[in-house]
Amino acid sequence: MRVLVTSSRNPFALDIIRKLGSAGHVVVASDTYGGAIGNHSRYVHAHAVTASPTFATDQFIADVVAIVEEHDIEVILPSFEEAFYLAARAHDLPEGVTLFTGAFAELARLHDKASFQRLVEQAGVPIPETIVATDDASLRAAIEKFPRYFARAAFSRGGVALLTNTGPLADHMSVDDCHPTPEQPWLVQPFVDGPMVCTYSTVVDGRITAHCTYRAPEQWAHSTGIAFLGVDSTKTLEYVQKLVDALDSGYTGQLSFDWVDHDGELYAIECNPRPTNGVILLETDELVAGLTGTAETPAVVQPGVEREIKLAVVADAFTEPLSHLKTSLHDIIHVRNVGSGWHDGIAMMWSPASLVHGAKLARGHHEAVLEALGGDIVWNGEPIDGMSDADAEALEAVHAQRV
Repeated sequence: MRVLVTSSRNPFALDIIRKLGSAGHVVVASDTYGGAIGNHSRYVHAHAVTASPTFATDQFIADVVAIVEEHDIEVILPSFEEAFYLAARAHDLPEGVTLFTGAFAELARLHDKASFQRLVEQAGVPIPETIVATDDASLRAAIEKFPRYFARAAFSRGGVALLTNTGPLADHMSVDDCHPTPEQPWLVQPFVDGPMVCTYSTVVDGRITAHCTYRAPEQWAHSTGIAFLGVDSTKTLEYVQKLVDALDSGYTGQLSFDWVDHDGELYAIECNPRPTNGVILLETDELVAGLTGTAETPAVVQPGVEREIKLAVVADAFTEPLSHLKTSLHDIIHVRNVGSGWHDGIAMMWSPASLVHGAKLARGHHEAVLEALGGDIVWNGEPIDGMSDADAEALEAVHAQRV
């Protein structure tokens, strides 16, 4: 199999590259800047730099087409929100190449947190009461309804821009800084006590082919996970299959969900229709079987499997030493690093390039570096240049579900 992995800056994209490459597949990596870590893995056959899908969609598609044609790519495997742009412009991709992600209408329905709420209810999966706020007044009214609340933008990712009065992120953001609109609404829910649980799944023709349920015992700034622990998948496997069935489309692609475990009951919080760090916990043969759909039953990560991004854990230990140092030192000694055994250290040496890239984007858009790191590969619900009339109508239908 000849595979193009896009947005190779992400640690989980690097993990996918390593696993596919070590299994004998030909891997080409791409990103919008040359320093992306996956571009420098020993497991890539070639790498390329593309335009930004967010800021230069037409050129991004043209760049991907050129890569596919030059390297005889059979499968395009998106690893971030460029998936939306590729899906919306699938009609412009070379004939015969497989885009391993859902159709644009499916992705939009899953990604928009307001329409996702409707899908979860339709599937019969538990979800907290949810209010969609489309202006400042409705946002204030919504948070006043719940003594303890949790609010975030309908289009958001990475644990940034969260409004809450409870937990470690309480009052980190002011309601005065949040300005929902009909095009960019916010969701408000009661704060649900319990640990966050995440899942990652590969799906082929509506069937889950690989699945992982995990927690992030170590997080960078209470947002992005940097250590990962596999937990029981019995309930999440059932719920994710119900959600896939509710799409009623024979979905093929990667799906990641966030849940809250409240006294043993799982409540769906949001969906990222792309890979996340859970892929790191899958063994190579499990991931390959999941992506190709060759296994008769889904490969499921067993409870207790642990991995960590050791460089991030070390940095975090000394960023907040009073609260994290003891736990971090234990993990540094006992938990397997995501790069262990790959003999691919040069790739991670390019990690500072991601911070430099994020800092450049942050300066241009007045954001924090963490929030800006993916700023040139995100999709926030707007129409995409060159999308089909059918996809434009599907996007309008998703927006209509907000009222």
